[in-house]
Amino acid sequence: MPKRIVSGIQNIGHRVIESVWRLGVASRFFMLVLFKSGTSVRRFNLVIRELYFTGVLSLIIIVVSGLFVGMVLGLQGYETLQKYGSESAVGTLVALSLVRELGPVVAALLFASRAGSAITAEIGLMKATEQLSAMSMMAVDPVARVVAPRFWSGVISMPLLAAIFSVMGVFGGYLVTVVFIGVDEGSFWSQMQDSVDFRFDIMNGFIKSCYFGVAVTAIAVFEGYDAPPTAEGVSGATTRTVVTSSLAILGLDFILTAFMFRGVS
Repeated sequence: MPKRIVSGIQNIGHRVIESVWRLGVASRFFMLVLFKSGTSVRRFNLVIRELYFTGVLSLIIIVVSGLFVGMVLGLQGYETLQKYGSESAVGTLVALSLVRELGPVVAALLFASRAGSAITAEIGLMKATEQLSAMSMMAVDPVARVVAPRFWSGVISMPLLAAIFSVMGVFGGYLVTVVFIGVDEGSFWSQMQDSVDFRFDIMNGFIKSCYFGVAVTAIAVFEGYDAPPTAEGVSGATTRTVVTSSLAILGLDFILTAFMFRGVS
């Protein structure tokens, strides 16, 4: 067998083993964060302070993006439904598209790009400047004091941001279709209320956003804590956070949607 083929097989095997090993380390770290979360519960002000950085500072991009996504959905939906004489159902199209799918997914992707990368960079920089080591020397657990509050702030803020994204999207669809185009306002809201179900639509979107929040924040805190203590290492960890979180969101979305369509949830 040629040496080039053998070398290629060895490289593939090495990457697979390294990926499995890293997944195991990440799972162990996730369990450690959950185990060390008692400090975040007792001193909830730590979580509230991090909520400002992960949630409040992400509001601008969530609100603006949700508004424009809803406006685009309204335009596209009206153009399509008008061909079949059902333009009054554009409210249903906008609401179901946002609540079921686009709201949680797009909000999670934006959250990963803005808050997830910031969490990774912040923890990685603290590691590079030996602040985490200084905490350990002073008998302060860095996982309980630094990692856990950021993890729970992301878990709490992600569903709220997804809900705000969906609300702004519905408002954007209303602006385009009712205010600008002239669709009947009563038909827009009444058909939306008749079609959107709390359990199968709103709750399923909420469950998705909760899973996305856990996945994105867990990846962000792990990549930051595991980053090599160099400028290059922190930048690489930030990039991995965004890429891995985006792939995790899309994969989880498919899995959760498949279960929800089968009525599991």
